[in-house]
Amino acid sequence: MGARAFYRPDGAVVIVDAGAVGELRRRGYGRPSDEGLVLDPWEALYLVEKGRLEVLDSEEKRRLDFQELLERLEAIDKRTWAMFLIYRDLRERGYVVRSGFGQGLMLRLYARGEFGKKPAKYIVYGILEGVPVQISGLEEVLKMAQSYKKELILAVVDRRGEVVYYSVSSWRAPRGEALGPQG
Repeated sequence: MGARAFYRPDGAVVIVDAGAVGELRRRGYGRPSDEGLVLDPWEALYLVEKGRLEVLDSEEKRRLDFQELLERLEAIDKRTWAMFLIYRDLRERGYVVRSGFGQGLMLRLYARGEFGKKPAKYIVYGILEGVPVQISGLEEVLKMAQSYKKELILAVVDRRGEVVYYSVSSWRAPRGEALGPQG
């Protein structure tokens, strides 16, 4: 087993071991805090799945397995599973992935070998197959990405949990229309 982290009641997963903090930071995980290294939920799940992290409940002092950690994190944020699927897919492809800007299913994606050397080149916006999305909302995400001089990538998670990516540079659509099945 790799590093040890603590799950707090507020949903934070924190690594306190200085050696593990330094190594994981260099690899693009977490954000530093006074307590140690705070992981995003999908980062914690990924590291647990890979056997590189053991998460202990900070109150009960017992180990949480992947499923129990996922259930706790999803109770706080329903996006956790979709974010994990996108995050895991991108990490498996060799990218460094960090939390994105603002609300929603957004991540910053660094080109291979550029983490710590250059700013993120892409913003990844997640969409779940079968869940309607307002086109006007996607237009706003595209404008935001362009204002930060980033390329927008849509990550569509299908019903089987597979992720398909689309690069978006521009589009024009009527206001108020939804993308996806109409009920």
